[in-house]
Amino acid sequence: MEKVYKVVIIDDEECAIDNLCFELKKYDFISVEGTARNGISGIKLVEKVHPDLIFQDVELPDMLGMDVVSKIHDKLSENACIIFYTAYNKYVLDAFRNYAFDFLLKPIDSKELELVMTRFIDRMHSSAQLSSNRITTGTEGEKPFMVVTPTGDLRFLRASEIGYFRYLSNRKIWEVALSNGTFLPLKRNTTAEQLCAYDSSFIQVHQSYIINMNFLIMVQDNRCIMYPPFNQSGDLLVSKKYKKEMMDRFYQL
Repeated sequence: MEKVYKVVIIDDEECAIDNLCFELKKYDFISVEGTARNGISGIKLVEKVHPDLIFQDVELPDMLGMDVVSKIHDKLSENACIIFYTAYNKYVLDAFRNYAFDFLLKPIDSKELELVMTRFIDRMHSSAQLSSNRITTGTEGEKPFMVVTPTGDLRFLRASEIGYFRYLSNRKIWEVALSNGTFLPLKRNTTAEQLCAYDSSFIQVHQSYIINMNFLIMVQDNRCIMYPPFNQSGDLLVSKKYKKEMMDRFYQL
């Protein structure tokens, strides 16, 4: 039986709450456990419910959504996700800086919500799998980072969702291998240096590969052997240029 995840909505607009609740009824793995119309009530609700997912409006009557998040962040489980949603996309970078799992614009678009919910359930399944494999990926307090696709779309990712990056020479772009089995292409001119700067667990092992060291089991015949779900990635080569630094980092883990 599919686990049911608890949801809390913090928004001062009754119409927006009703619309979001209506859309969320489509997902049988979601249960809306409560709603709040201001920041103080939202904080109390989160402390009571301990939700897996929070839809947080950016502007509330008594405080900004970012202030709510800063007050509740230490009270959330390490896998809890926060989705900011607002009519003003100027807040997207602030959402990113304040631990947002993702970001939606009002009015809620069904297709955009579906993409976000797919990411959410993939993340929860992946987290459960990683936990069963006893991999320490540093998700507690983990901040997301923002990447840009070739079409200009923004995506928020966390290091624990990423197994590796690979460079596609025929397209001259990097793409990222995600824990849900998909590959996300990144905008042209994204550099290896930029990718490695996102998180200390990312290290370049080849001109065409950057791996997440938290998923590395061993190096065999100059190939990276990875934990699931990246254990089928047999082409992750390690070149002589990068091998010493990679192995030094590996033994420090």
